[in-house]
This record gives sequence, structure tokens and C-alpha cells, in this order.
Amino acid sequence: MNKVVKWGAPVLLTASLLTACGSGAADTEQGASGNGAGEKVKLTVWHNWTGQDAKAIAMRGILDDFKAKHPNVDLEVEGLPTDGLKTRLRTVAAADEMPDLFVMWPDAMTKEFVSGGLLQPIDDYLNSKPDWKNNFIPNALDGYTVDGKTYSVPMNLAPSSFIYYNQAIFDKYGVKVPKTWDELKAAIDTFNKNNVIPVALGNKANWVVQSTIFSTIADRVTGTDWFLKAAKQDGAKFTDPEFVKALTVLQDLGKSKAFQDGFNSIDENQMIQLYNQGKAAMFMDGGWALANLVKTAPKEVLDTTHITILPAVDGGKGNAQSTSGVVGTGMGMSKKVKGAQKEAAQELLYALAGPDGQKATLDSSTLVSYKIDVDKAKANPLFIELNELMKNTKISPVYDSKLSSAAVEVTNNSLQELLMGGNPEAIAKKIQDAQAGAIGK
Repeated sequence: MNKVVKWGAPVLLTASLLTACGSGAADTEQGASGNGAGEKVKLTVWHNWTGQDAKAIAMRGILDDFKAKHPNVDLEVEGLPTDGLKTRLRTVAAADEMPDLFVMWPDAMTKEFVSGGLLQPIDDYLNSKPDWKNNFIPNALDGYTVDGKTYSVPMNLAPSSFIYYNQAIFDKYGVKVPKTWDELKAAIDTFNKNNVIPVALGNKANWVVQSTIFSTIADRVTGTDWFLKAAKQDGAKFTDPEFVKALTVLQDLGKSKAFQDGFNSIDENQMIQLYNQGKAAMFMDGGWALANLVKTAPKEVLDTTHITILPAVDGGKGNAQSTSGVVGTGMGMSKKVKGAQKEAAQELLYALAGPDGQKATLDSSTLVSYKIDVDKAKANPLFIELNELMKNTKISPVYDSKLSSAAVEVTNNSLQELLMGGNPEAIAKKIQDAQAGAIGK
């Protein structure tokens, strides 16, 4: 997203769940119709809905429903954890062996796959359904649009950095919910003195710190414009003082023992378990974590959980009423998909990302990049709270959406190193060299 996205005021859209799988512009006269007629086709589908959270269950349900309604379509489905999926996609991309339809990320990944000639645009199909196309929030399609062609649509909205906190633990120790950086440091100090983990962290999959903590800290310090220039290597470099300061701010959190020992050896689910067990006052994660929390947290924890954003960093240039993120993952379609196979892929895309898919996602306590109201009579109160928070919160770029694949990997590894005592200036140079080398600057 080159533009900052703001959550727009939604309009009511009524849709019955999983009833419409409209057909698009067909390449053949035979289609993947729901009554079992049409040419037999096979589709390989890769996704990251592997967990037991409500979102993953809802999306797997859509896949199962599609199978039942389209007996002529042989779906070969493979689910992989997020980090594993990203790695696998880049491996098969190098060999030009993409699956037919697959979860992918906007901005950097989309651009790399388009540049490699691996994707086909969906404009004809999208334009055949104007009510669908025109109901996304402003700028939602930007991250999937390259040289005027659209290659996917977002299936969710993915702000990546919130503080989830247990108000009961804050009250027990007389701690204020931090609205300034000094208050955050004071909270960390108080919790440490009382043997409570201030912020549970699970960074075993090394993207977590980058996506859920550092991207927002860095934007608070440098501002969005600086980062976009540095990503393009046009007027800013990652060795600049403001970026070194951002690294230092993160390192100082580590030195203050904001996170529990061994945070690089546990994953996101284990992190949330620490919080659910009442051992941690806070954890930081994306909006997607709410679907997990709602399903797994004990009632006494969930009832006292609330959500806020990181406070401003003193002297920083960024917008304090923002959080890092992207519009959400989409489904990419391989350039090799043709004919009746392509029509089936389009129908599955619509089932997952069309109005019914968006409603299923919203009903799973997951934000969407689509104009649709939350049913406050049915939604979990914490999800309603998150939805209200986003109405006044802008989204700034998450680092892994703008940097090259090479620079993302260096950044993720380097942030682990930083939190283990690495030198901020040396780490800044590694990231600078990786990004400059990747884009030929």
C-alpha cells in the first residue's frame, strides 16, 4: 500500500452464507457449475488456514462446501503454516511450478510474482461483478495492482500490531494502560517486580517481532514517508540515524525485560497460551490473533481483555494513531490456469473472497477490507472493540510488505540478533545492504 489506508465507515450488506458462487467470463462453453455438470477439472490450492481458530475453520469450511457443490472439480488442497507457506511459495516460484490457486500477500510478494511472470490478472472476472469490486474499502486493491492490472483481492484486513492486555492484572498492580512511552516502560518495570511477564512474545517464526512490534515502532520513530523512501532506496537509507534509533528503541524494550526469557524458542500459539494462563499482562500481535483468543482464552481472561495500540515514541516523526499492517492476504492464480480450470478457480476465488466469504471472515472475529457491518448482537464484545478502534486508526506499512524477500529475511534474522544484544548500527547496515542489493541500487 503506497497510500495509508483508513478503515472506512461500513455499509450494511446482507448475504446468506455460502450460497452464491457466481460464474465469471468463461474461457470455454463448459464450466464448473454447481450441479455437477461441466468438464472435469483439477485444482491445486495452497493455504495457511491450518489452525483451530475461527477464521481458519471458516475458510476450510468454504473449501469443503465448494467441493460438495462442485463434484466435477477435483480440489487438491494443502495447508501450511504462514512462514512455511511463504518459504514454499518462493521455492516453487523459482522453479515456475506454482499451484493453481494460493494464498499470497500484497505489495512485495505480489510484485515479485508478477515480475517473474507467475500470475495472471483477474480484472475481467472482477469487472464482471461490479457490486463486489466496488464494495472494498478505499485503496484495498492497491497492494494487488501492478501496472494497472489487478491480480487478487484481500480476504481480510490485517493490521499487524496491537497490544492485547488483561485489565484485571493491570488493576491488581495499579498499572495504567500505557498512553505514553514512559507509561509503557513504567508498566514493564512494575510487572517485572511482581513476577508477571510484561509482554508475552513468541518469535520462533522470526517474522513475528518484525510484523507485530518493530514495524509499528519504526513507523513511530521514522514516519511512513521515510520508510517508503528507504524501501525504494530513493532519498533514505537504513543506515540513517532515525532507523538506528528505531532499532535501539526495540532493543531497549528487550533490555528492560519486556519479554519473557526464551521468546525466540516459542511460537505465536504458545505466546497466547502464556497470556491465557494469566502469566503475562500483555502480548502484541495482529488483528488475526483475536480469532484465536476468542476461541482459546478462559472466560475470566477473555472478559477482562482489551486492545490498544503502541504509544508514541518520544521525538518520533510518525502518526501515533496508526498501526502497521496490510489490507490482507489474497488468492493468487497461476498464469498456467486455463479454460474450464480457470473458470473453476474464479468461482472458488469468489467463494473465498466474495461477499459470502467476507461475511464468513467477519463472523469469525476477523477484520475485513470490505464494506460490511459487524452484527453487534452476535459478535464477540472484544471483536466489536477492535472494530471500533480501527475506525480511528490508520494503517502504516508493515516492513515485510514493502521490502524485498532478501531484505525481509535479513531483517527478521537481524531483529532476533538485536534482541539478543546485537549492535544496532551493524544490523542497520545488513538491512541496508540487503535491500540495496535486491533492487540494484
